[in-house]
Amino acid sequence: MKKGLIKGAAALLGLLAVSEAGASAYFYRRTMKRNRLSVERTIKMSGTDWGQYGQTMQERKDYMLAQPHEEVWRMSEDGLRLHATFFPNQDSKKIALCLHGYTSQGMSDYIGLSGYYLKHGFAMFLPDARAHGQSEGEYVGFGCLDRYDLLGWLHWIIERCGEDVQILLHGTSMGGATVLMASGLKLPPQVKGIVSDCGFTSPKAVFTHVLHSMYRLPAFPMIPIASFVNRRKAGYGLDDCNAAREVRKAKVPVLLIHGSADSFVPCRMCEEIYENCASPKKKLIIEGAAHAESYYKDPESYEKALDEFIGGILK
Repeated sequence: MKKGLIKGAAALLGLLAVSEAGASAYFYRRTMKRNRLSVERTIKMSGTDWGQYGQTMQERKDYMLAQPHEEVWRMSEDGLRLHATFFPNQDSKKIALCLHGYTSQGMSDYIGLSGYYLKHGFAMFLPDARAHGQSEGEYVGFGCLDRYDLLGWLHWIIERCGEDVQILLHGTSMGGATVLMASGLKLPPQVKGIVSDCGFTSPKAVFTHVLHSMYRLPAFPMIPIASFVNRRKAGYGLDDCNAAREVRKAKVPVLLIHGSADSFVPCRMCEEIYENCASPKKKLIIEGAAHAESYYKDPESYEKALDEFIGGILK
């Protein structure tokens, strides 16, 4: 009888282990592999109703595409062909380098803000993150790898536009996490400030939040398994780089923007990053804004915050 119970328990544990491994593998493929990414799934999970802004976005897109622009390519340090779109804006020396969010691409997330930056005399540089858009890559970098790709683009801009350029980094969601993670690196002196809109602290933290809040699932053992697999396949663990840790080394001013109703990347991550940031910092919380909705929800407050921030760091 006792032997039977032990065998039964062992068999049950084995089944549970197989089940957890299968669930972890499924979660990993859906989240990290390029061929399984879905823009529609991300939009649904983020909970933002983009339909209400359709007319504004179309008008801004038409204006943006009517401006002179060019396609740019370079190789990453690990051999990926990366793509960006550059809007020179009459050879302006003020450059907004803008990084998009998860499953998006460079020409999508900054349609709205193009009306601000281009009309304020900024050139715009819009990269596609690795494994997104026209850039190569099988695995998503989630900021941990993308911050090094960002350094490469910075050097390209300086070489192309001159040593006297003034660069503002602006990231949304995954792009917001990327620019904050890059704040701990040795940035070129031409980088004058960082704007992060709804950036998360780390892949581990945001995945844990999504599993808890949307799927009612525990993080263990899915997250540790996914982190182990990702280290072997993509070269980094899910908490190897954390924006809240990196900003402790930040040297340039930082503006943090977040929506109070963001259920995808909770506002508490913004607060954690703000508390840890070592450089001069400002914070704007847009009441009622969902994930990445802050600019569209309250463009007046958003642009006022940008005006004040940029006015204090650019000549």
